[in-house]
Amino acid sequence: MHDQFDTLARMYEDMFRLPWRRHLEKHSVLSALGSFGDRAVLDVGCGTGVYTREVRRRGAARVTGYDVSEGMVARARLIERGEPLGIEYSTEPPDPATDCYDLALGVYVLPYAEDYRSLVNVCAAAGRVLRPGGLFVTLPVNPDYDGRRDYYARYGFRLWDAEPRADASRVTLELAFGPYHEKITARHWSRTTLERALAEASFTDVTWLDFQVAPQGVQEHGREFWAPYLCCPHASLITCRKK
Repeated sequence: MHDQFDTLARMYEDMFRLPWRRHLEKHSVLSALGSFGDRAVLDVGCGTGVYTREVRRRGAARVTGYDVSEGMVARARLIERGEPLGIEYSTEPPDPATDCYDLALGVYVLPYAEDYRSLVNVCAAAGRVLRPGGLFVTLPVNPDYDGRRDYYARYGFRLWDAEPRADASRVTLELAFGPYHEKITARHWSRTTLERALAEASFTDVTWLDFQVAPQGVQEHGREFWAPYLCCPHASLITCRKK
């Protein structure tokens, strides 16, 4: 899973400059996470640490970034050395015997589980180290995303079925913005299967939230720009709690 990301660290960071990530996704994810206060936060699939750093800046007492991609974590550690925030990054999951978190975030990690057992394991990576009642916020591919190749093109990417849509079927994500043109393989999971995997990983109170656009995004781009995405987003926003 991690091989396709090891060399894409710079692109991953530049993606956060795209309007849909800055004004829609990030705004919605941080709203779902709520206040941080003195809480400990785990960022599962942290990439180069964009969300990890944002959470720390917003007041989380302790933040850990975990990603299986050595290339992504190397980049995150480099940024941490240049701008120390006290964040720990690792390619190994936290040890539940010694570590506990109040919040966990998993942005686009579920789409890269290649089979059901892997899907449960990714969910469990967060669940094992969350305290009872701890919140997990995650973004899978929207089970009902629009498969027309150009539907999301205005936002800097395309998404389509690489094979008939079913659990674990391949989905092609084509990133085409600025100097970048890359294709990444993800996996489709149905709503029922995602909820079953979360339940098996000891989560309850599964809630599917709507995305929201920050006021600045509406001001800069107008409501019409956002309408297609809000009508049929390419991702889903899920919150759930550790039993």
